[in-house]
Amino acid sequence: MKAPQAKKIEKIIETHGDRRIDNYFWLNERENPEVIKYLEEENAYEEFIMKDTEALQEELFEEMKARYKKDDESLPYFFNEYWYIVRYEEGKEYPIFCRKYQSLDHQEEIVLDVNILAEGKEYFEVGSVAVSPDNELASFSADDVGRRIYTLNFKNLKTGEILPDQILNTTGKAVWANDNKHVFYIRKDKSLRAFQVYRHELGTDASEDVLIFHEEDETFDVNVFKTKSLQYIFIASSSTISDEHRFIPADNVFADWTIIQPRIDDLEYSVEHYEDEFYIITNADDAFNFKIVKTKINHCGMENWVDVIPHRAEVLLEGFEIFKDYLVLEEREKGLLQIRIIDEKKQESYYLPFSDPTYTAYIGINLEFDTEVLRYGYTSLTQPSSTYEYNMKEKTTKLLKQQEVLGGKFFPENYISERIWADSRDGKTKIPVSLVYHKDTQKSADTPLLLYGYGSYGHTVDASFSNVRLSLLDRGFIYAIAHIRGGEYLGREWYEDGKMLFKKNTFFDFIDAGKYLIKENYTSSKHMYAMGGSAGGLLVGAVVNYEPRLFNGIVAQVPFVDVVTTMLDDTIPLTTGEYDEWGNPNDKEYYQYMKEYSPYDNVEAKEYPHMLITTGFHDSQVQYWEPAKWTAKLRELKTDNNILIFKTDMSSGHGGASGRFESLKEDALEYAFLLKIDNKG
Repeated sequence: MKAPQAKKIEKIIETHGDRRIDNYFWLNERENPEVIKYLEEENAYEEFIMKDTEALQEELFEEMKARYKKDDESLPYFFNEYWYIVRYEEGKEYPIFCRKYQSLDHQEEIVLDVNILAEGKEYFEVGSVAVSPDNELASFSADDVGRRIYTLNFKNLKTGEILPDQILNTTGKAVWANDNKHVFYIRKDKSLRAFQVYRHELGTDASEDVLIFHEEDETFDVNVFKTKSLQYIFIASSSTISDEHRFIPADNVFADWTIIQPRIDDLEYSVEHYEDEFYIITNADDAFNFKIVKTKINHCGMENWVDVIPHRAEVLLEGFEIFKDYLVLEEREKGLLQIRIIDEKKQESYYLPFSDPTYTAYIGINLEFDTEVLRYGYTSLTQPSSTYEYNMKEKTTKLLKQQEVLGGKFFPENYISERIWADSRDGKTKIPVSLVYHKDTQKSADTPLLLYGYGSYGHTVDASFSNVRLSLLDRGFIYAIAHIRGGEYLGREWYEDGKMLFKKNTFFDFIDAGKYLIKENYTSSKHMYAMGGSAGGLLVGAVVNYEPRLFNGIVAQVPFVDVVTTMLDDTIPLTTGEYDEWGNPNDKEYYQYMKEYSPYDNVEAKEYPHMLITTGFHDSQVQYWEPAKWTAKLRELKTDNNILIFKTDMSSGHGGASGRFESLKEDALEYAFLLKIDNKG
């Protein structure tokens, strides 16, 4: 079967006097039958090329699925007189949201059975479920397309009746006022930016809802939430580099909204409530790694902020949790997350002990305020996700739940994890790399290695356990995560050094990490593979233009690869809010810099590695046409005979297939692709 080749229709895009010819621009015509035909031809070609792996894909899928407990349930948590549980039943793809009054021995009530709602639908996702303060009503939101546009519905929990109130085009979140009859929710604009907060009164038509706040700055989006104390409702308006919060008492939906601190460029802050004060985590006063301040509720402007936890240049403060007598901090030092307990009464502080060379720890769901018990999570590359209960008074730890790995073949002691520091090209910077492999896997030039990266938005990919990944490790692969600049693994400066006009550092760090792994004899170019999704797809797309021979193959999941064209189009979802991440190409300096690394713009006639590219037709984050255009241009220009396959899920969005196990088929395809091309190598 011959590889498809999209037809060429020349389009000239002129910016700042620079002419770009885009022969595949027409693929953005979502309703055009020829576009659909091309995507379906690519899907057929992918099936043809991967036909010899069908049995392997099925084997991988069943193997991955077998490790999961089919009738699993979440750890119960107590809130407002009820224990809440999310559980799965064997043979069903979707969760069931349940609760039990006061005691876990009490009879179960089903709040929402998503399996019933999803019947007959190819795609279905519940965005959120929220119960009213009096425990009698619930809001829930659903998306049956995959574009993350949710319809908000309401249910009477006493009668089981779905109420007639229905609100379209929301972010999926609803926040109940304390009167049990008003909710606040967020609408999206045509580019899918969260931009308006409305108040809805139950029993009225959505057309009568009151617009509370409209965010007119297109670089900002909005969120709405209730404080842990349940006493205040907040609207947060945020860009990449700036925040503004306003609040009302949750008991009075008609109150005037008070702004904590009006927005200022480069001032970030978020807020939590405690008694007559707000606790705020912020980068004010050049606290680039953040600090915690507090202020009185009735005098909350930044001129009144008083330091509680001062800024430390070597420690990134990522989050905090307030209890009646304790303050708990999430801190990142030298890349590793730590949990610090501060006993306010005894005026002492200490850290919880963790032992793996690379891991992640995090504060869990802690909805109770007057308690000595902290829930926290821990996982590493060799340790399944676990939730612990730590008594802050007694200093005792209890394991509440550990992710089960069924099948009887997984034992943590059979796997080895490491953290190494790769040399970068500047001779000064060291790039952290976390690795895991089976103890029987020997490091050598013949050892296959999969290098994963992301490196954008300050998002840190921590070392965590994966049930699915075991299928690669047990087949002799080493799995590595490159903690490259653009994330915040080594603090805020690590992020700043990998964005805007420093973005190339992200790509060069990944390349240098790969070269270091080869130099240290973990693998060779013949057996090294790269994987990344979304902005991580941009990463691997840029890397193969810079160093096409470094990797034997890449997997690019929903990749953001047409950077310049997308960032010039402010009608596309998320574009305007991204200017602080990538720069605004309407400015010539940013345009030129982006054009130098944009994967699509830099495809040229040369050899490329084996490539698997995936997308979702309804993707709201990275539109399907970016990887489609990239594939078409690669097909036209590449000079090798290596595999290039492009798969579009015609019924999903950015997150892939819905349902608990359906997404494992995507993992099975990716792993089968890697195993297939490694055997070729």
